[in-house]
Amino acid sequence: MQLFVGLGNPGSKYAQNRHNIGFMALDKIASENGFSPWKKKFNGVISEGRLGSEKLVLLKPETFMNLSGQSVGEAMRFFKLTPDEIIVFHDELDLAPGKCRLKTAGGHAGHNGLRSIHQHIGADYHRVRLGIGHPGHKDRVAGYVLHDFAKADQAWLDDLLSGIGEGVVKLAGKDPAGFMNKVALKAQAQKPQKPKAAQPHKNEAALEKPQSPDKEDPVRNPLQRLIDKFK
Repeated sequence: MQLFVGLGNPGSKYAQNRHNIGFMALDKIASENGFSPWKKKFNGVISEGRLGSEKLVLLKPETFMNLSGQSVGEAMRFFKLTPDEIIVFHDELDLAPGKCRLKTAGGHAGHNGLRSIHQHIGADYHRVRLGIGHPGHKDRVAGYVLHDFAKADQAWLDDLLSGIGEGVVKLAGKDPAGFMNKVALKAQAQKPQKPKAAQPHKNEAALEKPQSPDKEDPVRNPLQRLIDKFK
């Protein structure tokens, strides 16, 4: 059994915020893979299902971001899990928008949700880091993450979430490379292909070749031909 956690803030006010991309990822996993309806538990909401041979519980803490660890710790103890059986999906400022990276253990890099989880279960859990880009200055971070995704972000966001929804069976099956490949292929498939430059038809190409002087003027003056003969 595994516990997949998505980080975000509860309520419609925050639903489309950049900080809520972890919630969005879990919503996509649940809808794409036939998981149970969400129900309240562990100071959050959970949805249950199976991916291959693995039983999964999806958890969205409703304690607000900086207290996420309370909900995660409660669920972990209830199911008697270890940190190695927990994967957390969260927004990542240090990755370009649309990028996805996996990480195990390590620091929280100032992310309030991860900091809270560290406090409750330690650092040895797995993470799916979902790039949202950086606003450019640390003083702008709070407003940036608590602001909705821009319309221009929607294409890459849809691709990323779709890739996660399709590839999560690989992640649950302990195949991180397979998961990353699925996410990458989904994003690549949506990129418009550059049209190839039109090649001229062979007959058209022949017409474009310069003609020899004789062919350009097949009717030669007899006197000119005689002069040419003695050149």
